[in-house]
Amino acid sequence: NLHVVETICDLLDEIAPRTQGARRDLITFVADRPGHDHRYAIDASKLERDLGWRAEENFETGIAKTVHWYIDQQPWWRGILERGYQAKRVGLSLSATAH
Repeated sequence: NLHVVETICDLLDEIAPRTQGARRDLITFVADRPGHDHRYAIDASKLERDLGWRAEENFETGIAKTVHWYIDQQPWWRGILERGYQAKRVGLSLSATAH
């Protein structure tokens, strides 16, 4: 997860540098959330073997395209934030009712 955040910070610094320094300097560490995933990994070997599927992007090209998309879509996401998006985590309340 830290690698992902650092990569996003580095991309943003390339695209839109800050006068206040590198975005990596803004990273703070917090306690793990309940149900924290220790790693995210995809093994696509079965898809490749059985279906002949191949990923068109690797992590580096995919995250770069994603960051560029969000930069290009600022009016859309800024509008969401300005309308008072709460950014609350709802996963715990939903998972608690499932058991």
